[in-house]
Amino acid sequence: MPIIYHIIFKLKFFYICYMTIAENRFFNRMGQVICRTVPAMILLWFLPFVSLAQNEDTLITTDHLSIIFAGDIMGHDGQINGAWDPVKKKYDYEPTFRYIRDYLSSADVAVANLEVTLGGTPYKGYPAFSSPDELALELRDAGFDVLITANNHALDRGEKGFLRTLDVLDTLPVLRAGTYRDQAERNRLHPLVFEKNNLRLALLNYTYGTNGLTIPEPGQINRIDTTMIRIELQKALEADPDYVIVCIHWGLEYQREENAEQRRLAEFMFCHGADAIIGSHPHVVQPIRFYGSDRKDSLIQPVVFSLGNFVSNQREQYKDGGVVAELHLSKRTTLCSTEKGGEAVASVKLDSLSYLPYWVWREENQQLGRQVFYVVPVSRYEEFAGEINLKASDSDKLTRFARDTRSHLEGIPESDFYRLKARELKLKVEPIIAPVEGELPNEDDEQILDREILERGFTIIQ
Repeated sequence: MPIIYHIIFKLKFFYICYMTIAENRFFNRMGQVICRTVPAMILLWFLPFVSLAQNEDTLITTDHLSIIFAGDIMGHDGQINGAWDPVKKKYDYEPTFRYIRDYLSSADVAVANLEVTLGGTPYKGYPAFSSPDELALELRDAGFDVLITANNHALDRGEKGFLRTLDVLDTLPVLRAGTYRDQAERNRLHPLVFEKNNLRLALLNYTYGTNGLTIPEPGQINRIDTTMIRIELQKALEADPDYVIVCIHWGLEYQREENAEQRRLAEFMFCHGADAIIGSHPHVVQPIRFYGSDRKDSLIQPVVFSLGNFVSNQREQYKDGGVVAELHLSKRTTLCSTEKGGEAVASVKLDSLSYLPYWVWREENQQLGRQVFYVVPVSRYEEFAGEINLKASDSDKLTRFARDTRSHLEGIPESDFYRLKARELKLKVEPIIAPVEGELPNEDDEQILDREILERGFTIIQ
């Protein structure tokens, strides 16, 4: 209302000036000029207030969300043996993620493919993986928020190992998708729908198979079935998400190019509601492509056909590293005033997609008497000279992996996280701070998990 009064006052003021000048013979000549300009002046004064009035009736907000996806977390014998600390008498995976935890923690949501079971002792690598529980604990501490479990090694330790894996994960403040105790749990938790930074995500997870193994009822594992995928994509859309992501275990192992079946499935999932597809299983990096447009940089519907290994003991060329896919989303919401019905209109955009290449360093630690595994981001090694002391042969392998990967993903931007960090710190390395161990408050298990998940800013939609 004050704006309306102000406009009326201005109009009255210009009207009085107009009449006074027009009727005064002494200023008659000047008045003719001014009489022609006053209407334009009134219009110029009036329009800003109209615009302001419209702005006051409309609230526009923009929310941002960063999501990163890591590839296959393996647990070969060498990794298990290397994680054993004979002094502490326990398994310690902190070194594995030491050089990448700052990057993982910087994302709003971090997702990884857990391609081992937590089936208990005896701990073993290929072909029937069962890793110590400390691996899952360190994944949480390193910054991962969601672990996907539908892959070909989910049943390596049978029904007992399958269920124990779920039991362990459910003691942690992480979300999971892909495997379930029974159909009722699957119906409740898949698709996984959650909110962060005012954006609602729907995540689905499927695998091509489980190495010929089956699980007795009532256990459930999401397998690639186009009929089921179509139904569950529709179910995801009914939850009114801002973005729908499918994480899928597919393709042929060790092939650096996607095959026709992967392309067919990608087109099918995009056609039925997926916004992005993230692939795993080949254990090497495959291309990143965009669907929905002929322009490669259109960022319409991205598919990362394979991220490669996140950590493993596979040392051959192309298998000794991988990439993290980094997506940045923005949500622009326009909210009209209650006088106009309070209608909110939102639009979500994929602002950017980039990748972070890393190499897995297997250090022959003579002092500890064991091999120690580290995930080393290539750009961190390049930007912070002298921080990570690789011997010449290892440095050559990292450089070769970086060259191969950058050539393979030519045209896709690389994450500038460590380059910006190096610039900000003026080439001074941020010290690595070990996680502080401490007891949790006196709460029951469910209260602890709810609190810790909420502390990470997540709201689970069931």
